Amino acid sequence: MDAPLSGMTGFARVEGQHAPWSWVWEARSVNGRGLEVRFRLPAGHDSLEPILKDIAKSVFVRGNIQVSLQLKRDLDAVPPQIDIGFVESLLAAGKPLVDAGFVAPPRLDGLLGIRGVLKADEDTIDEATTKALHAALATDFRNLAKALRTARHDEGAALAGMLSGIVDEISTLCDAAGTSAATRPEAIRDRLKARLDELVGGEFDEDRLVQEIALLASKADVREELDRLQAHIEGAKELLAGGSPVGRKLDFLSQEFNREANTLCSKSGDSELTRIGLALKAAVEQFREQVQNVE
Repeated sequence: MDAPLSGMTGFARVEGQHAPWSWVWEARSVNGRGLEVRFRLPAGHDSLEPILKDIAKSVFVRGNIQVSLQLKRDLDAVPPQIDIGFVESLLAAGKPLVDAGFVAPPRLDGLLGIRGVLKADEDTIDEATTKALHAALATDFRNLAKALRTARHDEGAALAGMLSGIVDEISTLCDAAGTSAATRPEAIRDRLKARLDELVGGEFDEDRLVQEIALLASKADVREELDRLQAHIEGAKELLAGGSPVGRKLDFLSQEFNREANTLCSKSGDSELTRIGLALKAAVEQFREQVQNVE
């Protein structure tokens, strides 16, 4: 196998640290027609998103992926900073009220509770420090993507076994249809002749009968459908052995399976062949449902 088959459902979690920060990356993936990655990042770190998307595109082809980052800063290592200029402006604005006796002099705990007095983390990080932090976060995101890919490969291994089993079932049903007496030209001829005999009581022109039987037998012949089904079976086995990304190709192949199974049922004039055809359609529908999960 060139590469393992990959599903599109999975979960991964990676924890990391770059003093004075620690973080947790989480990613959840579900089925999708294409690749869509959505990020939930802390304020001030939106510039990371283009880098992260490029990493995701290098690892995945399909799937809807939700990514979240929880980022914490160790305040003991880096104490919060007070915006002195902002505090001075607040004191100056309130001084007339204090001097007039309308309010009590401000206390430190009250000042610290005012939004903007304590500088936000992103306001106290210089460009070089931010760059180093983002590099560490991107490295861990790549590890997260690899862990998610492993989880999707685990699902793919289960899908590969399931799909291979369905393909084997389709092959068995095709073999049964091919060996059915109803698919043999002489059986078709005898069945049609018996029907004509019932309708006209044996009074018919033999030459015309031969022509009509040949025409009807040609319409009832399902050997071409069985040949195409066999080719599709071989194609499915090759795709499953080749590994992902093959989801779209398998989806297209399921449509071809379904088309041939429908034609076989519509041509069938025999209860046994109809039963095989219906079982074949059920197996093809199972195949179609499962390939929706393949990347």
